[in-house]
Parts: sequence; structure tokens; C-alpha cells
Amino acid sequence: MKDFPQFDAPAPRALVPVFGADLDDRPEHYDDPLNGLSALDQLKFRKFGWGPQIAPRFATITDAINHQIATQPDAMAVTHLGQSLTYEGLGVAADRVANRLRALGVKRGDSVCLYLRRSLPMVVGILATLRLGASYVPQHVGIAPPEMLRHIGQATGARVILTLAELADDVPVGEGQTVVSLEDVMADPAYDMPHLSTSARRPSPQDVAIVLFTSGTTGVPNGVQVTHRNLCNILQTAPGDMGMGPGKKVGQILSIAFDMAAWETLGALSNGATLVIRGKSIQETAEQVDVLIATPSILASLDASRCTQVQIVAVAGEPCPRPVADLWSSFCTFHNSCGPTETTIINTAEPHHPQKPVLSIGRPTPNNTVYVLDDDLRPLPIGEKGEMWAGGDCVTLGYLGNAELTSERYRPDPFRPGHLMFRTRDLGRWTETGELEHFGRVDDLVKIRGFRVELDAVSGALEGAGGCTQAVTLKYDNRRLVSFVTPAHADLDAARAAIAAKLPYYCMPARIQTMDALPRTPRGKLDKRLLLEMARADLDPAGEESL
Repeated sequence: MKDFPQFDAPAPRALVPVFGADLDDRPEHYDDPLNGLSALDQLKFRKFGWGPQIAPRFATITDAINHQIATQPDAMAVTHLGQSLTYEGLGVAADRVANRLRALGVKRGDSVCLYLRRSLPMVVGILATLRLGASYVPQHVGIAPPEMLRHIGQATGARVILTLAELADDVPVGEGQTVVSLEDVMADPAYDMPHLSTSARRPSPQDVAIVLFTSGTTGVPNGVQVTHRNLCNILQTAPGDMGMGPGKKVGQILSIAFDMAAWETLGALSNGATLVIRGKSIQETAEQVDVLIATPSILASLDASRCTQVQIVAVAGEPCPRPVADLWSSFCTFHNSCGPTETTIINTAEPHHPQKPVLSIGRPTPNNTVYVLDDDLRPLPIGEKGEMWAGGDCVTLGYLGNAELTSERYRPDPFRPGHLMFRTRDLGRWTETGELEHFGRVDDLVKIRGFRVELDAVSGALEGAGGCTQAVTLKYDNRRLVSFVTPAHADLDAARAAIAAKLPYYCMPARIQTMDALPRTPRGKLDKRLLLEMARADLDPAGEESL
């Protein structure tokens, strides 16, 4: 078991308006970092890298949800396994929980841990916390280990943990913390008091709304501080709003600790749609909704022929196989998107259609920027591969209590003085039409036999060849790659031929394993750690397969 250190949360950093007369605000002796580019590439750098300037419809997520409660109180807000809440009912239940939180000393700027499972009370707890001007910290009990939950409670300084009655005994409680069962408070009229949306508690755009912790699979989990301004910038503008609105049903299928779950949940509620929380079957939920947000791995596991009522789909979180994108975009609007948690869910998006020559991750979303830079943070000529850095209103407040990591990953934006940009550690390049091609993580650029290999390039060559619909390629050691593909009946000879035709000989995997389905993590991404363990069981150190 890991021993997680405790951190003291830093004071929130002031935010600077992201857009404005940037060119006019430069210092008198400003040294333009674009001087190393040709005149044409300088124009393209700004044209491609800057998203449109669009004011979000609301300044805070709380304002947006309160607007929906006031204007359509009888509309259905959320459903789960036969239970439901109207927008008015959601507001009443949230106020009861907020009054209980206030009685326990929760105030604006505090954090409240939500340790629970998908449920109606989950949504109530989120809104109750936000109405107090506090931030919620979501974790899925039964998936996150108790040590991680204990660490998160300490790191956030949360005095209250909201949970479900059936899970209360499974929640680790630290000194000075109180556990509240949401159902008990929701059903208690003793907590009916005047509406809480007073100016004293109403959050401001720069207040933290969510603290999202990384999974901790590669070290200590870090909490990313996401503000109302960050959220409204993606959820209250297109394309991030995904066409959500009154009368639309939005699926809630992802892990509540995953940043994309906030896209589903807060996106639906802030735009007046109905949130449909799944039970055990993702497929059944996907067949009921108009809007679906997923990882490519989850989408690849669904029977698309039974989901033709879906109108809009977005994927993010990992590279999307071209066959998956082509299939779903043949009958609905399909957005391939990208963006780490630190840039608020996604910071690029673009509709895809089967006739497009490239499956891109799109263009910068509104009020955001994307730069393709070299190792010295200098802009690369258009069309050259480099690391993507993200700027604009998407950039979050940094890591809770980890100033060193924050200063490493969040840097001053040299192209827009006074602002910050974030190192995504994703590789990309601009197409001539201003879209971004994604080439995986920097960590996925490996050396095999002394040659540089892009793991995603090998997987891309496999996908679509010999009936393969999804592939993942991993570095086994300094000499060998291993690949896993679906479905189980894929033609491996055709897959190997596809690699040989497109890539150098050293890109050929030592083994290609077919599977009915690729394993996923609790957050819906490919479980590469498990796949590598499977590979170690099949390949011996001498380089021969154990068959």
C-alpha cells in the first residue's frame, strides 16, 4: 500500500482575462517568439492556434443550473433506474443538503468530498456543494482504495464527506471529518430553509468548482483545481455544449472521478437537458439517449447498430481508432476531442465524417489556444510534429498543494504575456487546413533497437487492417513491441502485412494477440498495465514466445 503525503492547499491564484487586445498589450521592447517562423507560418500559427472568442452563456455553473431550475421547474433533470428528479425537485433536495453542509461549517472556498456511486443523491450532492460556493471532490467507493480516499480527504482539508447510506461504513473518516448520508438529509423537511443562492455564498467565476484527482497509478494522486470559469468556457459554448438542451437526453456512463463525467453531468444540467444515469449496462443507456460522451474504448465496446437514435457523440481520453470514428460518424455528429484534466475536459474538438482524409482531434475550442512547440518551447513550422501546449480559459488553477509540479507543467505563455499555458505531453502537428493530428503521448515515443517508434503509429496501421477495429501497442523491452487487437477473429496475417507496408521493419510487433475486447480501467481507458502483464506471461526473456 502507498503512503500518501499530506499537502497544504495553496491560496487560489488570480485569473487574468484570457482574450483581449493581446497584440496591443505587449511590452514596448517585446521580443516576438514567432520570429523564427516564416511570415506564412506566423500567420498560420495564429490562425490555427487561436480558438474563436465566444462569451459563455453563464459566468458560473451554479448560475446556469439555477437558471434551468427557475425557467423549467417541471422538466426532468435526472433519471436513474426508474427514479427521477425534476429540476424543481433537484433544487429543493440540493438546498436541504446545502443547509446541512452549512450547519457543519462548510463555506465558500471549502471542499466537500463526494465518496459514493452513480445515483440521484450524487447529483444532489454536487449541486448542494456548488450552491455554497464550495468545490466537490468526486470519488467512486469500491474503485478507489481506502488509502487514496484518506489521502484525498487530508489533501483537500474537507470537513464533510457526502456518501450513500449503504456505503457509510466503507468510507475512511479522518480526524475532524463528518460523514453525511445524502438520502437521509434529502428526505428530511427539517432542512427546508430559505434558498441559499445569496451573494455572500454565490461563487464567482474564479472559484474552484471541482477538485479532480488523477488515478494515482503512476505515483501520488494529484488534485487538479477546476474553476467555474474553466467549466463554463467548455460547457456553455459550442461545440462543448454538445447540443444539450431541454428535451435532450444525455447519458451518464463514465466514472464519477473522471473529468469527462463532469462533461456529462454538469453539461446536461447547466443546459437544461435530462441526465440519464446508467445502471450496470452501458449499452442499455446508450440506446436511450440523444447525446453520448465516452472514451473510444467504451464506444468500441457498444453495438452501434442499436444506438442509431443518438444524435451527437464525443470521444476523448485516448486515441480513437479510425474504424470506430467512421462507424459512428456515419449516422450521427461525431466529435473527436482531446485535452487532459488540467485543460478542463477538452481543449480541441472537431466533427468527423468518413470521407475526411485525416481523423484529427480538431481545432482549439472557444477562448483557448494550442501551440505545437519544440523542446525549447519554440514554435515549430506548420506541419512538423511537436509537443502540444494549451492556453486560454481552459487552463486550470494547478495542482492542489503541489507547487513544484504546478510550476513544471504550467508555464507563462510566451505568445500572450500575462497568461499561462499547460504542457499536455501530447504529440501533434497542424494539417494544412488547420486541424491537429494527434500522435499519442510523449511517453509513447519509444526506442526499439535504437530506432524511434511511435506506438500509436503501429496501432493505427493495425486498425482497419484484416478486420481489426481497435489496437494497442506497447513497448515490451528495448528490442520488442507487443500489440493487442480486437475482435478475436481479426486476420493477423493481413494485420502484419499492413504494418510491413506502412512502417519500417523494426516496428513489427514480436507478438500480435487477438481478443474479444480490450480491458479497460475504471475510468474507461485501455488498461495498458494489465495488457503488459499479459504480454510478460507470453514472452520469455530470451525473446521466444511461450506457446
